[in-house]
Amino acid sequence: MSTDERPSWAKRMRSEREARNWSVPQAARALAARSDKPLASEESLIRNWRRWESGEVMPDDFYKPIIAKMFDTVTAAFFPVPGRRDGNAEILVVSGMETLDIVSRLQRSDVDNATLDALRITVDRLCSEYPHMASEQLVIEGRHWLRQITTTIQSGRPTLSQHRELMVMAGWLALLVGCVENDSGDRRGAESTRRAALSLGREAEAASINGWAHEMQAWFRLTDGDTRGVIAAAENGIAAAPTDGSAVQLYAQEAKAYARVGDRRGVEVALDAGRRLLEAMPYPDNLDNHFVVDPAKYDYYSMDCYRILGEDRRAETLAAEVLRVGTSYNGEETSPMRNAEARITLGVTAARRGDLEQAINYGELALSGTRQSLPSLLMVSKELAQIVNERYRKQPEAVEYLDHLTALGRTVP
Repeated sequence: MSTDERPSWAKRMRSEREARNWSVPQAARALAARSDKPLASEESLIRNWRRWESGEVMPDDFYKPIIAKMFDTVTAAFFPVPGRRDGNAEILVVSGMETLDIVSRLQRSDVDNATLDALRITVDRLCSEYPHMASEQLVIEGRHWLRQITTTIQSGRPTLSQHRELMVMAGWLALLVGCVENDSGDRRGAESTRRAALSLGREAEAASINGWAHEMQAWFRLTDGDTRGVIAAAENGIAAAPTDGSAVQLYAQEAKAYARVGDRRGVEVALDAGRRLLEAMPYPDNLDNHFVVDPAKYDYYSMDCYRILGEDRRAETLAAEVLRVGTSYNGEETSPMRNAEARITLGVTAARRGDLEQAINYGELALSGTRQSLPSLLMVSKELAQIVNERYRKQPEAVEYLDHLTALGRTVP
């Protein structure tokens, strides 16, 4: 059992340094090189670094962003901000309404501020259920509320400002439904819903919805293996919403595409553009909302790129961080889909170094999750399958894993 009781940020400082094969003096020099302002002497930086890595003292607010920058991530991912907002019980607090009350008011087109507040919280709650709720249930609830809002909009009774706000909420629900449809393998339905969301976003002049609609297109193209399509969708989305959180994720999708064609420079430029944009954003109120790019997610993006580029130590370090952040203290998975890809990353690096047993264990564990995005899961699983097939295809456990993956692939239309 591990007896390392250092804070997570201190452990990460050491693992990130070691993944780059840096000594402490080299890390101190790298820190000085990343700073826009003169730092203390090298000897002082070395002393501080040793104290930071030991967990004796946390870096102050001046050094935190520089440390995050040198390790290609953002401050709030490396030094997390505690506390999350739980919106599941807010409806009654804000408006005093139960779900049936909201539906009844919408059916009567009785749209007042309390109804809009309750509906806004409902949409946020559904978007926050994305990582946890079963796909079948989430898509049913999402479609239900989308119908209710659409009927109210078409009644013609809401005021102009209410009409726009309802259009925006319908846009978020359409994006959510499209994501879940895609997770379930319904690409045709997902693309139709994505286009509906884009139409709603354009009519409501909601840049954020437009940006996320383009991000969904980039995601679809990535899982289809269309790297040029990913880059085109990313460029369109960034142009539509250049300062929105969707742009951060679009830069990440672009980096993933560059990684898959072996363009390391393209990866670095795209990841750094997204990192700088995310670093400048305020810390999110609700980290659970699927359309909020939480700081820890950037490590997940980078993990994918470094796995593809074959930088195993950096990929392993990031995968361990993704799993740590995506698992609660009682062992519950808070980010099951990210965790699945982190396990495949660890499986890929294990397979590359010749450890078939560990590679298969990670691969099977990734396939066993109850909440899955099948296109993304199959895309990264095929990377592990390719290595297993090339190096170990005569091993019984390899054959069993490949058969399992093939059977899963048949479930996608």
